Amino acid sequence: MAQVRRLAGRASLAEVEAEVSVCRACPRLVRWREDVAVAKRASFAGEPYWGRPIPGWGSPTPAVLVVGLAPAAHGGNRTGRVFTGDRSGDWLVASMHRVGLATQSTSVDSADGLELIDTRMVATVRCAPPQNKPTTAERDTCAPWIEAELRLVVDHVRVVVALGSIGWDATLRSFAAIGWQPPTPKARFGHGVEAVLTGPDRELTLLGCYHPSQQNTFTGRLTEPMLDDVLGRAADLR
Repeated sequence: MAQVRRLAGRASLAEVEAEVSVCRACPRLVRWREDVAVAKRASFAGEPYWGRPIPGWGSPTPAVLVVGLAPAAHGGNRTGRVFTGDRSGDWLVASMHRVGLATQSTSVDSADGLELIDTRMVATVRCAPPQNKPTTAERDTCAPWIEAELRLVVDHVRVVVALGSIGWDATLRSFAAIGWQPPTPKARFGHGVEAVLTGPDRELTLLGCYHPSQQNTFTGRLTEPMLDDVLGRAADLR
């Protein structure tokens, strides 16, 4: 990750986005994302796949930061935009639209006209991992990318929404890496849990939210009102 470390502190957001899109640091993830892009899912056989790492997207000056795990193999890995073109994205963007953080309720592809309002989405791991499970080594190798983005947008951020316990832990690690203090004692993840992150000259709010995965939405562990409650709280705090 020497290239991202060289960028830290002097690159623009556009430069970080361009650099992350050509990263090949994790052989297993490179092989998987590219194999998926060639084989494709039958329902998307006629569509091009991005098949590369995915930068964050949305506002360059976000008051709200949404932190997820990784792109889906046939979602973000296909469209080039995280939480786009899959069931999780359908749930997340529809809720964001209902609470005033997105201009439309659907997220189909990277050219569908969707814009996020005062909001940016980032993934902890930038490549689609097999079984949606990156290894600890892959997570750590990818960490400098989210840290580089955080350094460039953190002055604007007022609230972070962490999707799932992995997103929660990644948020705590990433903010610590750029010099912010975690809650003391450490706050445990839970849906609707709020914690405070302390920076050099101010604080911001961290909100926990169950991930809008099919496992959670199909079983009723996460409902639309539950998702709206957390994202609505984020919209109120921005």
